[in-house]
Amino acid sequence: MGSFLSEFSSLVWGLPLLIFLLVANLILIFHSKFVPLKGFLHSIDLVKNHNESSDDQVSHFSALCNALAATIGLGNISGVAVAIYQGGAGAVFWMWVAAFLGMNTKFFECTLAIMYRDQDYLGNIQGGPMYYIQKGLNKNLKPLAIFFAICGLIGTLALFQINQLSVFLKTGYQVDNFLTAIIFTVIIFYILLGGLKRITSFTTKIVPLMSVLYFVLCIIILVINYDKVWGVFTSIFVEALTGKSISGGFLGYGVMHIMKTGIKRAAFSNEAGIGTAPMAHGNAKTDEPIAEGYVAMLGPFIDTIIVCTLTALVILVNKTSGADLNGIALTTFAFERSLGELGKHLLAIIILMFSFSTMIGMANYNKKCWDYVFKGRFNLGNKSFIAFYSLSIFFGALIKMSSVVDLVDIAYGLMALPNVIAVIILAPKVKRELQKYNQKFKV
Repeated sequence: MGSFLSEFSSLVWGLPLLIFLLVANLILIFHSKFVPLKGFLHSIDLVKNHNESSDDQVSHFSALCNALAATIGLGNISGVAVAIYQGGAGAVFWMWVAAFLGMNTKFFECTLAIMYRDQDYLGNIQGGPMYYIQKGLNKNLKPLAIFFAICGLIGTLALFQINQLSVFLKTGYQVDNFLTAIIFTVIIFYILLGGLKRITSFTTKIVPLMSVLYFVLCIIILVINYDKVWGVFTSIFVEALTGKSISGGFLGYGVMHIMKTGIKRAAFSNEAGIGTAPMAHGNAKTDEPIAEGYVAMLGPFIDTIIVCTLTALVILVNKTSGADLNGIALTTFAFERSLGELGKHLLAIIILMFSFSTMIGMANYNKKCWDYVFKGRFNLGNKSFIAFYSLSIFFGALIKMSSVVDLVDIAYGLMALPNVIAVIILAPKVKRELQKYNQKFKV
């Protein structure tokens, strides 16, 4: 089974998908005229506007936090380590490139999420790829929306997060995987019973706290290893552009392999183009679609340019040829090497917050896909969803990491196809709205 998933993942993320995503991003850059650079300060101003949330809609800040809760997670700690293990330091460079392009992509997809909002079967306002595919494109293309939502039922499960958390607790603190599975299944079950309001309340509080704490710890480690930082930056660029390692701890890879690894892990981390963030931003309490697009593009910047880069630097300044580690074990090794036993315990706190916040954020996405696919039919309503998602947490803690990574990669690749196709087709409409908005607010 593991071999099949690995081969299927390689097929999905083959050269055709990479070329498609690259061309799509270039088209969006052309339409927006580099909006991530020109509108960056304006997006920060919008986040400061803390309007109140309602039962089915949330503020700009809450929408961003909910999206970040699902993206800032173990993908930033363990996923970056996987990227470095699979593609060397050069993979970090391609993560940066993908993040910049991702800011632009998120601007478009989250703008569309507001432009084409609709009611779900319960009468709640929703946005996301399912709705802008259904409302913005030809009705004959509605199967694309259903296909996205079905893939989303797998892609938005927090399998990787609970899996890596259970591995960390098992290796670092001898907590049995079964116990981890039981505890977090029960906690997730309780929070999901509270609905969107409880989810956004939780994420709005924990995301800023965990991000600042992790930032401070990483900066301390980089200060301790300040003499290695420049060399690490050099290796990132050299390996990305030559496909060869300049560090004995890494294998030499071709540029295409390194590029693919960096793009996959960036997609897994910040989810730009995958179509998940529009589902969170679609709940924003705003009548200005462009404004929400501006806010949304901060996600990849915070997630990948800042958080993932800090993780990569911490790993690389502590990397030794004798440490053939992968995933969460590699990041743990880096923290312990610089901060001793205290580093492991501090990272444990971060991992708990990151993984748990992602489980909650992803639940919001999964619920939207669930409701779109089933619409309450066959007695598959809210209670059935809570049982489904909670059980996925239980089983995710017990299965192999390699299978989890491949499964999520496959689902993300298949989600990206209908989403990006829709975004490209609808991009001219966003462009016209962008021009009107920028003139009105003098951006």
